[in-house]
Amino acid sequence: MPLAPCPFAPQYAKVIDRRVRELCVECEILPLDVDPSTLTDYAAIIISGGPQSVYDADAPRYDKGLFELGLPIFGICYGMQLMSAVNGGTVARKAKREDGQFPIELADGCAIFAGIASGTQVLLTHGDSLDQLPAGFRIVATSGEITAAIECAEKKMYGVQFHPEVDLSPDGGEMIKNFLMGVCGLSGSFSMLSRQQSAIDYIQSHVADHQKVLNLVSGGVDSAVCAALLNKALGPERIINLHIDHGFMRHEESSTVKTALAAVGVHINESPGAVERFAGATTVIDGRTTAPLCENISPEEKRKIIGDTFMRATQAMVDERGLTADNVVLAQGTLRPDLIESASTAIKASNASVIKTHHNDTALVRQLRDAGRIIEPLKDYHKDEVRVLGMELGLPEPLVWRQPFPGPGLAIRILCADEPYMTASYEAVASQLGDACTAWQGPPLSPALLPVRTVGVQGDGRSYSYLAALSLQGPPDAHWPALLELAKSIPGTVHEVNRVVFVLGEPIATAPRTITPTRLDKPVVDQLRQADAIVTHVLTEHKLLRKLAQVPVVLFPVGFGTDGARSIGIRAFITRDFMTGVPALPGSDALPLEALRELSTRILAEVPGIARVALDISPKPPATTEWE
Repeated sequence: MPLAPCPFAPQYAKVIDRRVRELCVECEILPLDVDPSTLTDYAAIIISGGPQSVYDADAPRYDKGLFELGLPIFGICYGMQLMSAVNGGTVARKAKREDGQFPIELADGCAIFAGIASGTQVLLTHGDSLDQLPAGFRIVATSGEITAAIECAEKKMYGVQFHPEVDLSPDGGEMIKNFLMGVCGLSGSFSMLSRQQSAIDYIQSHVADHQKVLNLVSGGVDSAVCAALLNKALGPERIINLHIDHGFMRHEESSTVKTALAAVGVHINESPGAVERFAGATTVIDGRTTAPLCENISPEEKRKIIGDTFMRATQAMVDERGLTADNVVLAQGTLRPDLIESASTAIKASNASVIKTHHNDTALVRQLRDAGRIIEPLKDYHKDEVRVLGMELGLPEPLVWRQPFPGPGLAIRILCADEPYMTASYEAVASQLGDACTAWQGPPLSPALLPVRTVGVQGDGRSYSYLAALSLQGPPDAHWPALLELAKSIPGTVHEVNRVVFVLGEPIATAPRTITPTRLDKPVVDQLRQADAIVTHVLTEHKLLRKLAQVPVVLFPVGFGTDGARSIGIRAFITRDFMTGVPALPGSDALPLEALRELSTRILAEVPGIARVALDISPKPPATTEWE
């Protein structure tokens, strides 16, 4: 029988779902206010975390009968607090807040901690804490004075104040396994093969015999796997694969993907004139027409313009071929994290908050989805699961293991701005940043608050905050572990900073207060494309592409005192779930120092107009994988 996580914050609920499926247990995500009478065929319930307080007027609705079914329940973060409140305990907002990795001390005899040593590290992100323990429960883990876990073994109810589902809780997967296999007695027989068949059944049931499928092939892994899956489900004669080069592709990306897919029998159609069409494209948001893409500086608007223009280009091809809404269905390689971060209505949970709007989940896409004109066979998959599926479908390994690349391409890896971002709190935040670095014990450190902002995720919701930069007097080679620890700690005390970079080279003499005005014109895009190609080449030569989950290369409009210059940010990121993760440690096997030096040297020597190269050393959270 499947297990149902009932999500407050689907950003984490989906990662829970993924961890459960890794253990070959079928899992469904349902809203918290699900009717308990519909859950009688389920084996257990996991209730995920979220940003609200159980006492908030707008706290998510739920049915108390959920806790009276007699099913084993695992409450995570808010889920633990709700479990406590329902059973007579109390929750309070205490003076101490925890955001980050902390060790926890474990009591003996708790089933979910079987085989796990006390002192294990976990990710804690909470303001409220358990105050009074419910009757019949005991405390089974602590973080200092904070209650980190509770249990009522008699009722098979377990609660944790941390996130066991994320990579930043190294033993968390074992805890979930202990709950599923130990407490619930599940065997684990739900395989990837059965999930592939479910995706094929989904395609065949949503595409009528007289219909063709128009599949958007962006150049990334997801759309390539989607194309192969569609071929297997329906046959190539019923699939029209459309690739649109919007002008923001990587160096030779379009031709490379077209050749690779042709080798496995997937023919690609192209849309002529797309580059000019996208550059001048606009869209309507809340009744207002946006500025053209080539002039737009809003990250959200850029994504929405690109997503809507994709849909219009698709409709144009449909019209050219004489197809109608009745005889064609649109397919996208949308993944579950895309829908979760966009707070899509395609996710059954009702409490998602927008982290970023994905180009394949704009308002126009949602209209088409609601009208039944879009199928998304990979909507229940994460990136690594898609790669496994791609290998099973026979796609060549180099294609399956391509570095992930967003549909909007380089357009959302260029931070566009007309003027410096400096709020009224700039001086106070800069001072806080300096204070956060006072405990540094290495060579002289120069922190700087940069006059730009990036997207992050803090408190299970989106933040759009300052970018902080660090630099050192002398080479950082021996100090990288300490620098990564510092970068992890800064947003915990400087709340208006969500991302930290280390600027390679000479220390920053003075925090820059100016920017180089930047928009999506061709010279700017070419600047980033050239730097990105250098990074890809160096990573390939050093055989690092399989060791790094993703390496976004970003152009940001700070010249560090050089008029008209910009800088390059590189995020060498390690993750399994793409919902949480850590920066690669320079000097490790994933990012050798010689590779990092080669990246910096070549970019500064070969790309005109680049002043500095910076390495993004922030974990996620609080910094999203992409900067926009």
